[in-house]
Amino acid sequence: MIQSRERAIPESASRALPALLFLLALAASGPGRAQTWIENDIAVLQGLDKITARISTFEAPLDRVVLFGTLEIIPRSCQKRPPEEQPESTVFLEIEDTYQDRESERLFTGWMFASSPALSALGHPVYDVWVIDCRRSLEIPD
Repeated sequence: MIQSRERAIPESASRALPALLFLLALAASGPGRAQTWIENDIAVLQGLDKITARISTFEAPLDRVVLFGTLEIIPRSCQKRPPEEQPESTVFLEIEDTYQDRESERLFTGWMFASSPALSALGHPVYDVWVIDCRRSLEIPD
């Protein structure tokens, strides 16, 4: 008699697994070359309101709250590959739903990738948010 044992993977680990596999694939993609990332201070995001079917493009400065509908979005890191590398932008986001009649609820914390938006996506019945690019602010030094 053969018995099968299945182990449940914790939900947090199952959500992090695709992002981890993607990062491992990125690290292995450049044979003999170290992966280089450029830190930027503005995340360029797009959001879809599923009720109105409107897509909005907006910029989110690092460590500042940006509102999209009832969502509060805070980018913590925004990195982009240099022009000579394969194009990729990745942003670490914290997203909370602040619907007026309820306490705010953390919906998403993690990395989103411009080249693979479905890899690590926000799960919300009304809104979708994804990464388009990372860029530097146009501040002029004194």
